[in-house]
Amino acid sequence: MGKIIAAVFITILVLSADLFAQSGAVKIALSDKFSGLDTISTTVPDAAADRLRTLIYNSLVTKNDNFEYAGELAKEIKIDYANLTITFVLNENVKFHNGKTLTSADAKYTLDALIKSDGYKAGSFFDTVDGKKQPHILSIETPDSNTLAIKVRRFEFINQTLSNLVAIPIIPEGSLDLQNSTPIGTGAFKFVEFDKIGSSVELEANQNYWEGSPKVKRVIIKTISDENALRAELLAGQIDIAANPTNISVNTFDESAKNPNLQVIESEGSNIRYIAFNVKAKTVKNVKLRQAIAYAIDREKIISKLLNGQAKIAHSVLPEQSWAYSANIKYEFNPIKAKKLLKESGYKGQPINFKISSGNQAVSQYSQVIIEMLKAVGINVEIEILELNTLLDHLKQGNFQMTISQWAGGNQHPIFLRDLFQTKESPDVKQGGRNRSRYSNLEFDKTIESAINAKDKAEAKEFYAKAQTIAARDLPYITLWYPKNMVIANKRIGNIKINASGDLSFVKNLTLARN
Repeated sequence: MGKIIAAVFITILVLSADLFAQSGAVKIALSDKFSGLDTISTTVPDAAADRLRTLIYNSLVTKNDNFEYAGELAKEIKIDYANLTITFVLNENVKFHNGKTLTSADAKYTLDALIKSDGYKAGSFFDTVDGKKQPHILSIETPDSNTLAIKVRRFEFINQTLSNLVAIPIIPEGSLDLQNSTPIGTGAFKFVEFDKIGSSVELEANQNYWEGSPKVKRVIIKTISDENALRAELLAGQIDIAANPTNISVNTFDESAKNPNLQVIESEGSNIRYIAFNVKAKTVKNVKLRQAIAYAIDREKIISKLLNGQAKIAHSVLPEQSWAYSANIKYEFNPIKAKKLLKESGYKGQPINFKISSGNQAVSQYSQVIIEMLKAVGINVEIEILELNTLLDHLKQGNFQMTISQWAGGNQHPIFLRDLFQTKESPDVKQGGRNRSRYSNLEFDKTIESAINAKDKAEAKEFYAKAQTIAARDLPYITLWYPKNMVIANKRIGNIKINASGDLSFVKNLTLARN
């Protein structure tokens, strides 16, 4: 009798624990505020909404561990180079959150709506030629309900279109106007509620998710921009996960690791922290001065002392995991070489303006250290702290000499090298182009075009390597480090496996246990 009672008691415990796991919500903190939820037609980037995107939606294309393109909603991607056509064969029996079955008509509608919207993501599907916008895509056809065919204008646009599609969520036909307030996708989680004033979103598990229902049944994502507030909520158990928070200092990670209720998980990241120069600006237009600055910065010391090892030195804009990564030129810390180059540059102590954004303690801290390192070799740098939107306006207008920032996600494909450094991007900077350094080198331009138009990956890799060497030599950017993916989580959360991109897609695989 006693054994029966014990067995029943154990069964009750197991069932109650399972019930707790099913009913409990995972609460996730973000550093950025939501301005809306639409990531298709919005005219300005919304970092919070884009992080949410990987939970609510799927795209036609995703990236594997080497940042090569693979199908997501597309089970097969066929490329006809002769006819400049990309054909996507969709997975079958994929359903949207409203119960509608995904068809190629939905994918076509999404892309048509994206291009018509003229939002910031749509800009990636156009080039500017002689002052006029030229679309990459000539036509989008649906031969049948399971097939989508995209014909592009030129050979180079095949890979660029695949790259751009990674960030485009597929939505049901006719639903664009709903996406900002009540988003509908095919993702692992369904939208429940959006509190715009409180900057929080509630989601529930999609029980009919085509890759299998998540184990976590509810997710609440909210903005906590203040470090002290985030620390307090983590300690109180009011927040379960802070993934790659930009508003947390190294000390908070250290304290969290020592807390018996918290865990700190780190993994290799792919985003890039860098210093950018306006190579047209007085003083810093001298390449030997820029090289002197690169040799004067002890990145290893900054990473070990200020970042507590939570980063890895970067020798290229591309992440090391990329199939096209190359680093033939490296700027190791060498103050003697820095002084020699400084003398050769003819630098006479003119002040160099260094603009950074306000509100980020870590950036402010290591920027000050960089300034001291530069002063140690005789380089006079004056820091200017600006509100982020003001800083971005200055960068677009070319009103800067030197700045520090981070690219997240875009640097994972080598086409990004063209976006950053090709001459033809320069005139478009005011309209959102990425070549804010105003860098122009015809050798680089020809090399990057050869890489993009290469007939096979081996040939492309060779040209991408040369392009990285040219950019490293001319130094419009000093690549500093790849920040590691850092997660602080309550110990009741299990199976935290964040990918190199650092997005929130790992949430669908989480497990939840009793405290």
